[in-house]
Formats: sequence, structure tokens, C-alpha cells
Amino acid sequence: MFLKNPDAFATSAPAPGEFLAAYKQAAARAESVLCIDVSVKISSTYNVALMAKEYAVKEIPGVKIEVMDSLTAAASEGMIALAAARAADAGADLEQVIKVAQEVRDRVKIYVLLDTMKHVYRSGRVPKLAAQAGTVLNIRPLFSVGVKVHPVGIVRSRERGIELMFEKMRARIGTSPINAAVMHAYTLDAAIELKDRVAKEFNCHDLWLTEFSPVMGYACGTGTLGVAFYEA
Repeated sequence: MFLKNPDAFATSAPAPGEFLAAYKQAAARAESVLCIDVSVKISSTYNVALMAKEYAVKEIPGVKIEVMDSLTAAASEGMIALAAARAADAGADLEQVIKVAQEVRDRVKIYVLLDTMKHVYRSGRVPKLAAQAGTVLNIRPLFSVGVKVHPVGIVRSRERGIELMFEKMRARIGTSPINAAVMHAYTLDAAIELKDRVAKEFNCHDLWLTEFSPVMGYACGTGTLGVAFYEA
């Protein structure tokens, strides 16, 4: 349905009640909860999670809830959450889990390569006219997602975009072992090829292949590829 008529869709942050329900569900199994959210600079989700935390004080007293801004998005946010979950599973308390999450947050990096600028105006960060012009000129932007979305470079082909992505990765981590995740939006074959190249050219400890979330797919468009990574 999305591929047939993407402009029929829109995005919004979850409602506070949805966060509260998630807090209650987690509280049924734990004495404390850490909620890790997409960067506050690109979504209101973090603020909604904080609002729900205030409601939770009354509805589930005795459960300690902390809300963390991941300062990123997509698989890099997932890597922070995974590291935190592993620490909790190993017996760490909430403060220790937060420390682990913060350490990964400080190291994780993500690069995203668009296949077209046709749909990027939907993010609200690129005027529609500029997106249309970029499509006509066959421009493919490469950007990183940190506290904000940062442009890294502009290329004319996916191949050159991947080479630029790898150049940036090598400059950042050299030959150090990394945990990495390859992401895609409706371009599985290209993502598998990219994952194989990452495995070949970098010293990967963990390496995952995953889809972008529906929100990222909506904002970036089909054909988008990305790599998230941090030094293991």
C-alpha cells in the first residue's frame, strides 16, 4: 500500500498513553525501566515519553523510569538499546545500564544514503522544490544522523555513495573491530550486497541486516541504504 501511494501516509509521535501502556507492561516484569528514544532534534517522541513518565508516577508508583535521548535514530538507536538490554540481562542495575547505554551512544555512528531525493521533502527538512530539483539532477545525498541530521556528501551514483560511506567509516574506526548493522528501505538485494562488503572490508564482531522503520522509509524513500556501527 505504501509503495503504491506513499503520499497518502503521514507520521506522528506515539501518544502518551501508548508509552504509559508500555511502561506498565515492562513494570510487570521489572522494578525499573529505561526508555531509549529517537533524537529529540528530529522527533517529539522523547518529550512524549517524558510526559508519560509523569503519568506513570501516579499509576505505577514504586517503579523507577528513566527516559534517554539516543541522540540518533534507526539501527544506531537499536544498538544502544541492545547494549542496554544485554547489560540488564547480565544483572546490571538501572544506573549501570544507563552508563552502558551512554557509552554506546557516545561511540555509535550512522550513515544513510538516499537513492533519490524525490520523497525527502516529507521529512520537513528539505523544501519540495529542492527535492524535485535533486531528483531531476540525479543527486543522491549521504548524511549522518546524530544530535541533528548532518549532510556528509552528494554523489551521482549508489556505488560512489557507498565508497564515500566506507571512506568515512575507515577514517573513524580504522581496523578496529566493530559492531555494525546494514539497513534498507525496500531494496533487500542491494542491502545483502552491502552487508557482504561490510563483512569483507571491516573487522566485524556483530553484523546485522535489518529494514529501516516505516518512518525512515517514509521520510527517505525506497532504495535507501544505511550502515550503523561502533567500535566493539
